[in-house]
Amino acid sequence: MSNTSATGGYLTPASPVAPEWDKSLDVLVQSAIVGITGLPGSLVRPRWQTPIPKQPEPSADWCSIGVPIVEPDANGAMVHVGVEDEHDVYSRHEGITLLCTFYGPNGQSFAALLRDGIAVPQNMEALKRQRIGLVSTSEIRSVPEFVNQQWVRRYDIELRLRRKVIRRYPILNILSADINVGSD
Repeated sequence: MSNTSATGGYLTPASPVAPEWDKSLDVLVQSAIVGITGLPGSLVRPRWQTPIPKQPEPSADWCSIGVPIVEPDANGAMVHVGVEDEHDVYSRHEGITLLCTFYGPNGQSFAALLRDGIAVPQNMEALKRQRIGLVSTSEIRSVPEFVNQQWVRRYDIELRLRRKVIRRYPILNILSADINVGSD
């Protein structure tokens, strides 16, 4: 149970309104990429995994995804709500950079399919339910890798997303205060 402003001490959010983070954010964007590109779910993988799985063959089309940057806006906003249900709502926006790396003989085609498909409103519905919107996409960069004595086709694209984070804190109304007002 969280403290309230009446008990003192540190306050933690009172309700689980927090956005998706970590693995659950990876799962959310992974399913969007699978749906938009048509790649099998097993071939759209988190970028950083333990243990490191075997990389698919160079003839396979697949994608590696990860969020290297989550950038907060300059300031959040705190608003007190309610007379009976006392709490403060803290909200802020943050930018999310999603790095998508496509491998395989059709990697560039899949990167372009993601770039164009993410702009289709219906394709953004699952992300919008989590208060995530598309800001922009980067250029598609060709970055071939030399793996096991052979060149592997690789294409990088970044999706820049924006989301609203809302947290509710148990900050109670001030019911009374002892105040002395004096004048000189």
